[in-house]
Amino acid sequence: MIDNSSIESLKNSIDIVDVVGSFIELRKAGANYKANCPFHGEKTPSFVVSPSKQIYHCFGCGVGGDSIKFVMELEKLSYPEAIEKLAAMNNFSLTYTKGSSDYSDAKRILEALGQWYVKNLNQNETAMRYLLDRGISQNSIENFEIGYVPKGQSVMHFLQSALLPLPKAAEAGIIAQSENGRGYYARLVERITFPIYSPSAALVGFGGRTISNHPAKYINSPQTKLFNKSRLLYGYHLAKESIYKNKKIIICEGYLDVVMFHQAGFKEAVAGMGTALTTEHLPLLRKGDPKVILAYDGDKAGVAAALKAAQMLSAAGFDGGVVLFPDGLDPADLIAKGQSAEVAKLLREAKPLIPFVLEMIASQYDLNDPRAKEAAFGALKQYLDTLSQIIKDAYIPMAATVLGLSPSFFGKEANPARARENFTQKKDDVAQLSILKTLIEHPELIDNVLSVVDVTMFGGYAGLFSALINSENEHPGLVGLSVDDSFVVMSEVELNNVLRNFLIKHYDLKLKSIASSQQISFEKKSFLIRKIRTDIIPRLKKGELVAYDPSL
Repeated sequence: MIDNSSIESLKNSIDIVDVVGSFIELRKAGANYKANCPFHGEKTPSFVVSPSKQIYHCFGCGVGGDSIKFVMELEKLSYPEAIEKLAAMNNFSLTYTKGSSDYSDAKRILEALGQWYVKNLNQNETAMRYLLDRGISQNSIENFEIGYVPKGQSVMHFLQSALLPLPKAAEAGIIAQSENGRGYYARLVERITFPIYSPSAALVGFGGRTISNHPAKYINSPQTKLFNKSRLLYGYHLAKESIYKNKKIIICEGYLDVVMFHQAGFKEAVAGMGTALTTEHLPLLRKGDPKVILAYDGDKAGVAAALKAAQMLSAAGFDGGVVLFPDGLDPADLIAKGQSAEVAKLLREAKPLIPFVLEMIASQYDLNDPRAKEAAFGALKQYLDTLSQIIKDAYIPMAATVLGLSPSFFGKEANPARARENFTQKKDDVAQLSILKTLIEHPELIDNVLSVVDVTMFGGYAGLFSALINSENEHPGLVGLSVDDSFVVMSEVELNNVLRNFLIKHYDLKLKSIASSQQISFEKKSFLIRKIRTDIIPRLKKGELVAYDPSL
């Protein structure tokens, strides 16, 4: 059992605003804080947190209580489990009258493993050499407690020799039970390890980077009672003081980026853990009211992640900007090359969130095509409608300029949903753009596609297709298409099926065009119609991709 005096000490050490703010996004409202109630659906905030009384209350559904009650209700935990979770979140050591708990066991196991990983790194020349070659200093290795985990057998031997219970190690995410249920195996093996801490500096899990060419470059701890990657940011416990002091937080993509940012003096840097920023991160990002700088790689994945994050942050009222690092380099590479001054310049010149989103959304469309332009207008207006009225009005002129339209188009009478519908629901457009997006991701398939189609078959998208063939990777339309989730990347089998349907429609239209043409002789018409009707289309319908014939 948990000692009562220990519970009272915990209650006195926690603040309800910090506790509730770790789960939902709170906004200051006079002496209190408000939010949309997490216990019932609502659009107008009626959930109030009182820092002076250390309680919460919802005027909509009537729920209320203290920090412990909140965690119990939200996480569906018993009273002791809620106490232990709060203690773990706040790095508070509970005392027990007898026995122990899941959380204290998990904490003990994680801390023991972390210390062992650190010792292993000093004994592994390959892992240490990798870190030093990446430009990471010995001081950074120690500050971030970077370690190394060897083969799985060594992990199991360490747990057993240290008398750490295997079932508890499994609950902490260190090991997992084998499929036959007869044993355990280590989740992280032969990887450089990065300990992951809660914002209050409690060890909750690990990330691991392979140095053995494993297909999964990074692996994180699984979801546990302590570890929820959607509510954690790597390095936050070390960056917190600088974030609060400088009113700035730099969000990058990887563990090594964070380490190198800190090493170069940018101590506000943090990172997600293999997942995009989500609304669950917003409460943590809101703390200290910092300006948010997204510092991502300039590749397709980085651009896509930056666009999604910028949309979410700006809609939630955050101020900040976006930096996309050029030439395939990430921040860690630039800093390792001694270009910290260049990194600082890029951060100072970050593109503000809203202009970045407006320009990126517009780049997804061919603005020379009227229907595509109409769709771009619809997409931009829908985004602007997520912003507050004052901010929206301020950016309407910019949105209009990006599209080459009058600001009056963004009046309340406009129907953006219909504009997008007119564009996106055309099946031919979807097919062609899906083909192009697949070729962007799988350029090795371009030759196969060119053997059965001609660029001219793509009509309004012929320019995009030509840019793709000519490897114009910076073409705005191709960049926009690569980050547009409306169009899927297909497998080769799916691509061939879409191509067949596309070609069947093309040759059906070709038949009508030939039949009505006054420029083709009767003999040639007969030949072409017979070839298409009795040869090409039947072969396509049987599943064969027919080679393109320029004479047609």
